[in-house]
Amino acid sequence: MKKEVIEVPVMSAKVRALGLPCSTAIRANGFVFISATPPVDMATGEMVRGDIETQTEASLKALRHCLEAAGTSLENVVMVRIYAVNSGFYNAINRVYSRYFSVNPPARSFVPVASWPMEFDIEIECVAVGG
Repeated sequence: MKKEVIEVPVMSAKVRALGLPCSTAIRANGFVFISATPPVDMATGEMVRGDIETQTEASLKALRHCLEAAGTSLENVVMVRIYAVNSGFYNAINRVYSRYFSVNPPARSFVPVASWPMEFDIEIECVAVGG
């Protein structure tokens, strides 16, 4: 099966405008792969500023938006990777994350990173079963 690039409203255009060499969402072999998603407001396409809980909420909303554009949902997520610029954010991120994945949460990794060339503190990526 060939991969299928999914056009995600707002997010795909944002990625192209930044000149990033990646696709926001890919469907292949029954799975959906969502690229690391920063805290982007899906109504405006602008980065959401604020504390780590505010940014986590925005990243998870953007992730949900990407999944839905690909025909699946948070309930079908099997793997999540969270990238954060400070390992001290772990508990605050979990407070928000647990509201989105409260039942049968997916496998997950938490990866501290040094920084990004843009002004945000978190990115979240996932793999989901296609809808």
